[in-house]
Amino acid sequence: MERLAGKIMLLWGPRRWIVSFCAGGLGVLSLPPFDFFAALFISFTVLVWLLDGASGDPEAGALGRLSPAFWTGWWFGFGYFVAGLWWLGSALLVEAEQFAWALPLAVLGLPALLAVFYGLATAFARLLWSDGLGRLCALACGFGLAEWLRSFLLTGFPWNAVGYGLMPVPVMMQASALVGIFGMSALAVFVFSVPALVATRRGLVPALAIAVLLLVAQVGFGVWRLAQPEPAAEAEIVIRIVQPSVDQSEKWEDGERLEIFETLLSLTRSESQSGKMPTHVVWPETSVPFILTSNPAALTMIGEALEDGQTLITGAVREERDASGETARYYNSIYVIDDNGQIVAAADKIHLVPFGEYLPFAGLLQSAGLQTIAHTPGAFSAGSRRHSVEVPGGRRFLPLICYEVIFPAELEVEGPPADFILNVTNDAWYGRTPGPYQHFRQAQLRAVETGMPLVRAANNGISAVTDAKGRVLDGMSQNVIGVVDIALPGNLHAKRGTWSSSIAFWLIIALLLVVALVSRYSFARTDN
Repeated sequence: MERLAGKIMLLWGPRRWIVSFCAGGLGVLSLPPFDFFAALFISFTVLVWLLDGASGDPEAGALGRLSPAFWTGWWFGFGYFVAGLWWLGSALLVEAEQFAWALPLAVLGLPALLAVFYGLATAFARLLWSDGLGRLCALACGFGLAEWLRSFLLTGFPWNAVGYGLMPVPVMMQASALVGIFGMSALAVFVFSVPALVATRRGLVPALAIAVLLLVAQVGFGVWRLAQPEPAAEAEIVIRIVQPSVDQSEKWEDGERLEIFETLLSLTRSESQSGKMPTHVVWPETSVPFILTSNPAALTMIGEALEDGQTLITGAVREERDASGETARYYNSIYVIDDNGQIVAAADKIHLVPFGEYLPFAGLLQSAGLQTIAHTPGAFSAGSRRHSVEVPGGRRFLPLICYEVIFPAELEVEGPPADFILNVTNDAWYGRTPGPYQHFRQAQLRAVETGMPLVRAANNGISAVTDAKGRVLDGMSQNVIGVVDIALPGNLHAKRGTWSSSIAFWLIIALLLVVALVSRYSFARTDN
């Protein structure tokens, strides 16, 4: 082991970057649909050894001395994000004649940008580098901060945070209710890095003891939490999830729109699976292939398809007109429609997808001929505030449209708290790739973090209902056409928001930083 560590540590130039790239790419095996979390033990062990040898020229300035560490982390991140996000290119191939030219930007450009966060993490860690477990704390602290930063900088994109790799099953997910995904990411990096100490054995015993204690605590807490009595199901609320599995290339074709709408209505009217009439029917994101408010006949057809007392919750494009009657804005929205075909409530998507739903620097990019991937006459506008939406039955849901569910910060609402999470999405853009599996896992974690059940309707899967602890109660896999009927699970009411996990995250970061600083100081004294 010591010999292997020495060889990796002494790598330089292209060989160092290739090994770092491959180590990062290997770590993606820890994510859905593979869930082989042991892969990250190899990834971070190699990264620690590479950073052991990433000392810059002592005569160079601060940036020069940190440059090898930054590029080591950047290549690691580049491998991780290329292997984990290559499927984004599938969205550009739906209309290849228009968007295929941008394939390199999605498959290589975005990973290159996200890799900067990991480069900064390793440069930060190298500032506090020492021997023993201190350097593991520095690396864990750096990655924890990096994952937190990429959740909001440049509009934010915290997809595939490292912590997800340590939570492949519900029993291992429960700890995120205490420390959140960013706290789990910091602790995961420490645990995954411990095998690196086998080469030198300095600090191995205490580091191994801490890692084992963390894993035992994680699993132990999960076993305890899952064994607690379940909250009573909302017996009066039976949810029906409709999954039409519409081909993305056909969705906005004029000749297909009526057939798609009739499929949704037919599935809504289908016989109950549970023997109880669904009280609430849920359609996926932008499932209605036209502007509902401009089509009164469609609203009438919805009212006729619903039984007395039933409510439809659907994703749709909302149109807003100005005083002159001209269309001013479009929103990616959720409508609540009663059995008379009347829209009784709505919520707009707030966190839009750059280039997918709107163009950053729109004036400049539109003059260059660029447009959004989503089909609207103009770019989507963002909603003004996130609020829970009340539905008949006295319950309120937290509306999260598409990738809004990956942002822990989006769990905060203004006004009355929610009783369950409603996530509508359309992952048909990405076909049979790891993307929809990764998306669903992140939605699962939001249920665990909030103690609220999750109701998820996806156009072509993965649609599911989970309980308040993230366990899947029923659902449909990819490309299945059908419905799922299930009573709404109970709410743990464990916490209302993310403030407690945020405090836990910063306490973890502070502890890691203190250990790293003390180790660095002791190392510097010994070295002198």
